[in-house]
Amino acid sequence: PEDSDYNNGSASFYDFTAGLTHKFNDNNSLHVNGYYSIDDFRFSADTSYNYRNANASLKWKSNLGEKTSMELSGGYDQYDYATVDKFNPVNAYEMTFKIRQGFGKLKFKSLLNEKHTLTYGADGIMYDLAPGSYLPYGNGSLVTPDVIPAETAVEGAAYLSDSWNISDRFFIDYGVRYSMFKSDKVYGGAEARLSGRVMLSDRVSFKVGANTMRQYIHMLSNSISMSPTDIWKLSDKNIKPQQGWQVAGGLYATMFNNTVEASVEGYYKQMKDYLDYKSGAVIIMNKNIAQDVISTKGQAYGVEVMLKKQVGKLNGWLSYTYSKTQLKEVSDNPASAINGGNWYDASYDKPHDAKLVANYKFTHRVSISINGDYATGRPITVPVARYDYGGGYRLYYSDRNSYRIPDYMRMDAALNIEPTHKTGAFTHFSFSIGVYNVTGRKNVYSVYFDADENGQIHGHQLCIFGAPIPYVNFNFKF
Repeated sequence: PEDSDYNNGSASFYDFTAGLTHKFNDNNSLHVNGYYSIDDFRFSADTSYNYRNANASLKWKSNLGEKTSMELSGGYDQYDYATVDKFNPVNAYEMTFKIRQGFGKLKFKSLLNEKHTLTYGADGIMYDLAPGSYLPYGNGSLVTPDVIPAETAVEGAAYLSDSWNISDRFFIDYGVRYSMFKSDKVYGGAEARLSGRVMLSDRVSFKVGANTMRQYIHMLSNSISMSPTDIWKLSDKNIKPQQGWQVAGGLYATMFNNTVEASVEGYYKQMKDYLDYKSGAVIIMNKNIAQDVISTKGQAYGVEVMLKKQVGKLNGWLSYTYSKTQLKEVSDNPASAINGGNWYDASYDKPHDAKLVANYKFTHRVSISINGDYATGRPITVPVARYDYGGGYRLYYSDRNSYRIPDYMRMDAALNIEPTHKTGAFTHFSFSIGVYNVTGRKNVYSVYFDADENGQIHGHQLCIFGAPIPYVNFNFKF
């Protein structure tokens, strides 16, 4: 409506990326990369939400001989978000979350003979989480500071795999990885993988693979908040690592004189010790989050069909995916479990997903590109009734994730220009002029609920980028 409090809202985002590669000689090279982005939106001048991503990495590649190569890399990653509410200066606050990690990797590849290539190495990660802070904003705020203690942990792993070229038509890759994780408790275990490829003909191949996995960091999603406030939680003495296994296979073919690639892929996955919230859990600034989460088992399956054309004036790809991801609470008392102990859709379940990427080259220097994206709206839990209890109104909610936000649809377009293609030139640059969300569709990011002065519950759909957004992108190489 025209008198909405959110008519003065705004949104913006930008990112920077840079890379530098230096080749010392035929056997040694150094690669430096960096990335930084900020997303910011606000409903009015009084409330703002922003998200930041930053990472930097350094990689050294070296050929140690005719048959062995090495990669040594290290880096730093950070993600954080902040919510600032200064509508009432007395209650003005800033709420933040931050996750940081430093990592190092050492990888070797050795050619044993014409049939076997070994890949082996080790990697490590140092986690540092600031799970939440609630601080006064401005000199006039009387908000009491509240900070959740930091979480730290170390993860290390070693791995070995062998790529075996049995013949021109048969190939197998198999390996094992052992990881360990230390927070206030030590966890560890082995992971195995096996994959193979069979060339049924010169143009048709079949691939199949299976692997087990362990994950020591958990993401908890909030589907009803007016802002996206996912949090991450490290495994500890109260929360076990996630574990699972997966099998996948696909049929691949080239057609029309090798100009078009077609594929059909399918997978099935099982998980255990996946975290979800208890009903009525406190989500934000929870110092005892372990008491408000439950362990679930999960299953996921899906199939994807893709057509890809990489040559010619018109190139790009078109894909469609059908997939399901479901969870089930592990409980001795199904009557009190989520949805009566039955399977329910995970918060990121999106059964239908279609993507189109198309590029048309008018000349070697000028081209246009179009991106299209469609996806089923993600599941949410909504209040469906209100009742009086203990002298006050209470809300009765639907089964977990039994409703969905509207489907997502977006189209982008861009004009791409590369002024020069001279291989001997010291510098190369290109730029694009485009529009994000050409149709201006107001895709819903989340749904939240509040009550008016009469106690009536109202639902609100939050859209962050609900208008066409023009942009200019520059790429510079030297």
